[in-house]
Amino acid sequence: MADWWNELLPVQPHAHPPGAEVMLRVIAYDIAQPRRLRRMANICADFGVRVQKSVFEFWLDEERFEELWRRLCAEMDADKDVLIAYALDEKAARRRRCHGQRALVTERRTSYVL
Repeated sequence: MADWWNELLPVQPHAHPPGAEVMLRVIAYDIAQPRRLRRMANICADFGVRVQKSVFEFWLDEERFEELWRRLCAEMDADKDVLIAYALDEKAARRRRCHGQRALVTERRTSYVL
């Protein structure tokens, strides 16, 4: 008996599966004014996970990261505040270290909805 399901939907390797360009992004900031600080944290929380008071981790592709970056830059005062971002590839992300009871390290998750 032929496997009609595999014939209907044959497995084909995808050269660039969805989410392949997702990288770990780390953003740290120092914001001078408490109101701006809260707004920056809320924007970051919409995209990623807080790992320290002013440090967030994000698993984002370039397009989503650019959206996040634009929103953060629009919110801050460049004369008084500092915003720094790092991009880590998959290999570097796996070499992260954390120590301490409350240390949090995010993991990349890929979900497909059919």
